[in-house]
Parts: sequence; structure tokens; C-alpha cells
Amino acid sequence: MGFMERVKKGNTSSGLAAIGNIFIAGIKGVAAFFSGNSSMFATSMHSLADAVNQGFVFIGSVLAETPPSERFPTGFGRVINIFCMVAVVVITILAYETFKEGWHVFRNPSESGNIWLNVGVLAVSFLVDGLILVKAMKEIKKETKSDQDGLLITTAFKRAQKATPATRLVFYEDLVATSSAVFAMFGVILAQAFGILRADGIFTILISVLMLLVAFRVGYDNMIGLIGVSAPAEVEKKLSEKLLKDNQVVDIYKLRVIQEGRTYHVEGTVELTKGLSLSEADDVKFRLTEELLTLSEVADVVLGIIEDNEKQSWQAKGNTNSLSND
Repeated sequence: MGFMERVKKGNTSSGLAAIGNIFIAGIKGVAAFFSGNSSMFATSMHSLADAVNQGFVFIGSVLAETPPSERFPTGFGRVINIFCMVAVVVITILAYETFKEGWHVFRNPSESGNIWLNVGVLAVSFLVDGLILVKAMKEIKKETKSDQDGLLITTAFKRAQKATPATRLVFYEDLVATSSAVFAMFGVILAQAFGILRADGIFTILISVLMLLVAFRVGYDNMIGLIGVSAPAEVEKKLSEKLLKDNQVVDIYKLRVIQEGRTYHVEGTVELTKGLSLSEADDVKFRLTEELLTLSEVADVVLGIIEDNEKQSWQAKGNTNSLSND
């Protein structure tokens, strides 16, 4: 796979989000400089964090598409988790700086100007971040192959945990970004139109807390991704059903599916009908392996075969792992 092909397969949501947030951070920074408004400074820091993070994540998603090599036989799927963890560090540092600025303004409130400049910039920010958020929600629906007909945002919240790490990060960050634009607008209006100067600091602190919550959520998701996490229940159910459709497969003795980035590693043992010769059993194993590898999300398959032990193994384990109830 060439470099440009990997770029095309990279996470488009994070790439678009990085470009959009560079623009937003720039106009917010200019507005914060001329107005001296703390809420505007806070939301410009958040947009800067988003731009850096999503740029990191896009690069990570491209590198994660690098095919397996002799030295790295399981591929590079977890590279995206590493880049997301770097993004978490950036978010945390900027959240601290934002909190510090908000606390300073809360204790030492001062007047700021250019209310309409701030409101106009925040309105543009809300629009751009909102469009990026909608794009991320559509990516979640596409990646999780959801056919739900409800509200897009409801589907996105329900399915976010099953999306790729990069898409989850964009979704959480831009959810906070759109909220931050609204909070910052409240801070600007209350401070500059109604003279409630401490509101500027309060909303700045609130934005920093939202940034920390995103850092925690994204950090936790990618930490378990680096350790190695089981695939979602519906993925295991889909794979088990594909195995059991074969006429020679009686039962599944065990099945383990590990998620790595956007791909899955499958290990399992299937029980075959009695009386098959060794060559016939091998043919079944190779056929099943090839069938699973036809699925684009499956990276590699290691299957073992045993003769039917006349016990219903998969039903019992399926109940334990919530596979048969999904």
C-alpha cells in the first residue's frame, strides 16, 4: 500500500477538524487579543488544542494503515492509540493554562471591549465546529454500521464507544468545542453587556473543566486500547454466526477477538463433525479462515480444529460474554 493510499484511508474527520480548528483558533486569538476577554481566550486555547490533537490523530490514523511487516506481524493498528495519548497530554496542559487564566480573572475581574467582535467570532466558531461535529457523528454511524433511524446525535452517543479511536476523539472534542462556544458567548454577554465581570472567569473555568473531562475520557479509551480490548459483542456474534453457517462446523469450542485500531485479530477453535479425515478437516479450517479474512475489518485469523465433543460449548460461553444475547 502506497503512502497516498494510506492518506486516503486516514481518518477524514480528524483531518478536516484540524484544518477547521486552525482557522477558528486564529480568529479567536485575534478577538481575544483586541478585546482582552478571558472567555474568548479560553475558547481560543481549546480550539488550538483541538487543532494540534486532531492533526496528531490524522497522522496516527495514516500510520496505522501501514500493512504488517516481518518485524511487526500484527500490523500498526495501535499506533493511533499512541497518538491519541499524546493528544491527551496536550489537552491537559492547555486545560490547566485555561483554568489558571479563568481563576485569575475570577479573582481580579476587569472590563473588556469589542462585544460584537467576540459574539461574531463565537458564532462562526459554533457553526464550523458544529459542521465538524455532524461529520464526526456521520462517521460514527458509518464505522459502526448502524442502521438506526433515530436522531443522528442520539445514535452517535449510543455507538461512540464502538467507533475508531480517532473518530471518538473528534466527536468528544468537537462536542466540547461547540459547547465551549456557547459558554464563552454567555460569558462575553454577561460580562460586557450586563456588567457581571466575574461571569467571564466562571465560564473560562467551566470550559477548562470540560477540556479535562475530554482528556480523561479519551485517555481512558486509548489506554485500554493499548492494553488490548475485546471486540464489541456484535462483532463476535457476527464472526461466530459466519463460522457456524458452515455445514461441517458443529460448535465453537472457544473464540477470542481482540480489537486493534479499526481491525480485529481472531483466535478460536471450532468443533467439526465426526468422521472427517485429517485432509478434509484441514480443508474446512482453511475455508473458514479465508471466509473470515474476506471481512475488511478482520486483520488475521488463527483457527484450531477439534472433533465434536457432543457438548454445547459456544452457547454457554456466549451467554457469559453476552454474545448470544446481543
